[in-house]
Amino acid sequence: MMFNFKGENKSIKKDKLEIATIVFVGDLMCHAPQYEFAKVPGAIDSFDFSKNYLFVKQFISRADFAIGNLETTLTGKESVYSGYPAFNTPFDYLKEVKNAGFDFLMTSNNHSYDRGKKGVLKTIEKINSLGLNYTGTFNSTADRDSIRIVNVNGINIALLAFSYGVNGNNIPKGEKYLVNIIDTNLIKKDIGEAKKLNPDIILTYFHFGDEYKQDPSSFQKEIVKKTVGYGADIIIGSHPHVLEPIDYFKGNNKLDTGFVIYSLGNFISNQRDRYKDSGLILKFTIAKSKNKVFLGGVEYLPTWVYKGKYDGKDEYIVLPNNNIEANNNYLFLPDSDKIKMKQSFLDTEIIINKYNNKQQLIVR
Repeated sequence: MMFNFKGENKSIKKDKLEIATIVFVGDLMCHAPQYEFAKVPGAIDSFDFSKNYLFVKQFISRADFAIGNLETTLTGKESVYSGYPAFNTPFDYLKEVKNAGFDFLMTSNNHSYDRGKKGVLKTIEKINSLGLNYTGTFNSTADRDSIRIVNVNGINIALLAFSYGVNGNNIPKGEKYLVNIIDTNLIKKDIGEAKKLNPDIILTYFHFGDEYKQDPSSFQKEIVKKTVGYGADIIIGSHPHVLEPIDYFKGNNKLDTGFVIYSLGNFISNQRDRYKDSGLILKFTIAKSKNKVFLGGVEYLPTWVYKGKYDGKDEYIVLPNNNIEANNNYLFLPDSDKIKMKQSFLDTEIIINKYNNKQQLIVR
């Protein structure tokens, strides 16, 4: 089940439209129990994460462009794999992210610098090796200053990413290019540079907010307000590890209507408490006709992370939570998990629609 916030612009004929569908998910995390579950018995440095996205792959891969927040580093086994508080994840994890259909990764978050400069550079190297693109961390000043513009079905999208910090780690003065930190002067500068490239929309990702809070903080609201003023069209956030609401604003540039979703929550992690085990697949459509660009639709598919036995093996699996009764189709779920999944569905609907409760939601 998907919920439709905005209908297509009926005044534009479809045969004259360029249309791009984008999906975005929140935190792609890998705590130690996740890679322990994924270890291949008897093999050296081999992990099987293939079940992680088994049930949601279709929603990710069939989009024109899919983005996620990679909240870990990939520094290699010689640096010792670990989860919280200093992440280092097996390369097989990233391979499965690629296999699930993701095209682009946001890499600026509070764990970007968990393994220092080596971790940042190795992670970028591994991302590049799979043909994925990224922004938020960089391997040089020139790389940082290179604004990412992706063309999706004829629609040019500028992508920027910033984090509130790196868990108190000190990035040396001459290496500040490694991780984009939220700084209003830098945000304004980068949006200005992006505008010079004449994109159809400017999408800005922020890793910010208060952990485990379902409402955006005053800092989040302030940064969003300023970023909209600088010219961002779409703003997407994560970090709280729980969902936060969506809101709309008048478009700044070519796009008629912009929006912000303050937190996409966890997409996959070992966090098991209520709200922390929930996420969503955000889907939005951009339509273009000549020089006019429209927000054709914003939808979401609620998700819930299952941790338990599947085909006789311990697994972490992201499940579409598309109907409060749909989890009855997951025969491997114990009754206790079915209850949690139903609660997650109801929580998601309340949180996401907090600022839009007057709009009629259309069940897809």
